[in-house]
Amino acid sequence: MKRKAHYNLIMYIPLLTAVGMLTIFSSCEHKDLCYDHDAHAPKSQVMIKADYEKEWQYTYDGGMDWKNYSAWQESFGMGYDELCPGIPEGLRVQVYGSDGSDHIINIAPEGGIVQLREGECSLLFYNNDTEYIVFDDMQSYVSARATTRARTRTTYSGNFYMESRSENTVNPPDMLYGNYMESYMARRTVEPEGLPVAMHPLVFTYLVRYEFSHGLKYVAMARGALAGMAASVYLNSGRTSAEDATVLYDCALQDFGVQALVRSFGIPDFPNEYYTRTIRSYALNLEVRLKNGNLKSFDFDVTDQVAAQPQGGVIVVNGIEIPDEEGMEGGSGFDVDVDGWGEFEDIELPF
Repeated sequence: MKRKAHYNLIMYIPLLTAVGMLTIFSSCEHKDLCYDHDAHAPKSQVMIKADYEKEWQYTYDGGMDWKNYSAWQESFGMGYDELCPGIPEGLRVQVYGSDGSDHIINIAPEGGIVQLREGECSLLFYNNDTEYIVFDDMQSYVSARATTRARTRTTYSGNFYMESRSENTVNPPDMLYGNYMESYMARRTVEPEGLPVAMHPLVFTYLVRYEFSHGLKYVAMARGALAGMAASVYLNSGRTSAEDATVLYDCALQDFGVQALVRSFGIPDFPNEYYTRTIRSYALNLEVRLKNGNLKSFDFDVTDQVAAQPQGGVIVVNGIEIPDEEGMEGGSGFDVDVDGWGEFEDIELPF
């Protein structure tokens, strides 16, 4: 028995030694790999504190100061502040490292603690709860921009007052806030370092009013188009792209005519130091479905109004008429409550 036990011990000693050596070498190798990984790089904790500038339009020289317009309530039947956007459902932080890397962190809309790798980086902030916004070229903060989904309308073939009648047609964008810090030095501290972030609007609202002088009673449904607006906005600066697009939208019937709240990025290539109010054209379209089933379309030149309000405001066109003979043509037997308006349905295209 003793000899047998001695023999077994002799046999196991080399085996235990080999296993021990393997464990040692494996641990060393694993340690080297782990400390080369970014997850184990020194981190800086930063407390983001976001504050939102809830404005739906900005006033510029030559434009009406709607925020201080004393007759706003009486003129438009709503409070000015009713058009102001709320706080989004989430905030996204896109971190661009000095080594060319980038990654995304999602936090609560009011902010929160984020971990950043020590050193210099650039930070891009924008809300992450959008439905129609499309984010393009996000691999670089220089090119990062927001655009919106395409939308088509079979009965819309451009506006008479626009030089080009082949603009891309798009959905109104969702409300979008943004901010950008070109250089932030992340450092390790005992307590998270506070970082206040002012979120500015990148999408604005136009209150569009189509005022009728006759024939409103013949209208069953209405929709509109605002031509000449910016196709996208750069997130790092808030400047809009030079490309233009036509925003398609639905309207609501009112006792004075037709009304719509239209969101857009504002006018193209704005702001810039060479901006003047005569370079571009802007135009409205109104398409109505009459109760007798007929379609009727109107075009309006609104260049002066939009140029004076490059980022949201009020656009009014008036004197719209539908002659009685057109409104009563074919009788009044068309059922406006049934589904299947046919060509009155817009088509939203995928990304």
